[in-house]
Parts: sequence; structure tokens; C-alpha cells
Amino acid sequence: MPIGKIMSTKRGKAAAVGAILFAAVSGWNAFTGASATPAHPELTPQIVHAAVDKGLTPPAVQLAIDKLIEPWEGFSNIAYQDSVGVWTIGFGDTWFNGRRVRKGDYISREDAKKRLVQRATRDYYLPLVDGVKNYVQAPYPVQASLLSGGYNFGVGAARKSKAAGFVTAFKYDEACAAQTAFNKAGGKVLNGLVKRREMGDAQRLGEAELCLSWKETK
Repeated sequence: MPIGKIMSTKRGKAAAVGAILFAAVSGWNAFTGASATPAHPELTPQIVHAAVDKGLTPPAVQLAIDKLIEPWEGFSNIAYQDSVGVWTIGFGDTWFNGRRVRKGDYISREDAKKRLVQRATRDYYLPLVDGVKNYVQAPYPVQASLLSGGYNFGVGAARKSKAAGFVTAFKYDEACAAQTAFNKAGGKVLNGLVKRREMGDAQRLGEAELCLSWKETK
């Protein structure tokens, strides 16, 4: 259960509406046949894979990157050790040139951004598409929140999570709340992870805050 109160917000609604607009102007709706509605029962994993192969960025991926992953991961062009000692670079990336990040690694912001879009799509979004039943039918804010969580605590854990189970059952509010359980690192609850999982801070949206804002687009 969340530690604090979670709810939708005006900034969350704005982000959710932005994802729907992105779907329209990017060519996503035209190619996939997705409608400008909160949920997308017309979509299937096969359609989504075809769109990605066509070179289109899924709206949920763009939403997750812009509003959750980049703000929370931050950027470093020089490799550093995170809070639990894992070498990291770019936008929270632990892989570099096909191997684990090492001390002394360097990446430009432009290359890191390209890599973030590619990895968020191929290594996180599509595994959720294939591994979580009805994921592609969920509202973009719900998809984006689970994607952000998977990027942070592992896509395997995200696929097996209670949050994913609730997405499969079309219980989106319950999914938003369930993901807040992933607030620990090294066995300890971290305030930064509580903020990321729940309501964010003055500058950044929280995953539950964005997730619950799916209802505001009705």
C-alpha cells in the first residue's frame, strides 16, 4: 500500500492529454488505428510490434521518458555508482556498448537520448507488451507508469508484479497503487523511491500520480 495519499493531479492530467495528442500527431493513431480515448481495446501486441518496426515511438514510451524516466534518472555523461553501488551512465543506464557500465565510460547526451528511446522501447516496453496480457489496451499513463517502474526496478519484476496483474484485469486504479510497493533499495525504504512511486516532488511527477490521471482524459 502507498505510504502517502495518491491521487490524480492537474499536471498529471496535462501529461496524460499530451500523450493522446502525441499519438495523433506522430502518426501512431493513423498506423495502428488507435482511437483518441483513455483506453485502447482495439490494439493488440501484433499491431504495436508492427508500429515499432515501422519506426514509430509508442505514446506510452514517449510519456514515460519525458515525464518519469528522464526527470527521475537524471543525466550523467560520465559513469558513476548509484545509491547501491551499481555503475551507471546516461539516463540511469547500466549497460554500455553491450556490456555492464564501467568506471571511466563516457557518453554524449545526444547518444544517451537515442539509446534511451531504443532501450525503453525494445528492452522494456515490448517485453511488457508481450508479457502482460491486455497491457497495450491500458491507458497511456498506466502503461507509462509500469514502464517507468520496469526501467527502474527491472522489467522481469514488473511483468510478475501485482500491478501487472491488475492491468490484465483492467483494474487500473489498483495497478497504480500496487506499484508503490517497489520503494526499497538494499532492503530499505528510500524516500526518493517513495516519491517516485507515489506523488513525486515539486519538479517531477510521481508514477502513481501520472498513473491515476488516466481518468482525467475521459
